[in-house]
Amino acid sequence: MSSKVERERRKAQLLSQIQQQRLDLSASRREWLEATGAYDRRWNMLLSLRSWALVGSSVMAIWTIRHPNMLVRWARR
Repeated sequence: MSSKVERERRKAQLLSQIQQQRLDLSASRREWLEATGAYDRRWNMLLSLRSWALVGSSVMAIWTIRHPNMLVRWARR
């Protein structure tokens, strides 16, 4: 009988420990997101500008093909 009581006590202790670990993990996650939020925003901004950079480089490539002398003059500077 005492082994059953001991087992229940141990089970309750482990469940309490698991609950505390979950709370700690949740708090750590929140702190991590706060600390890295600025980097995430900058990274997302770079990703959103990628399509505009592709369009701009395409326009420059077409313009350079149509006006190669401008590229040669710019390269000599």
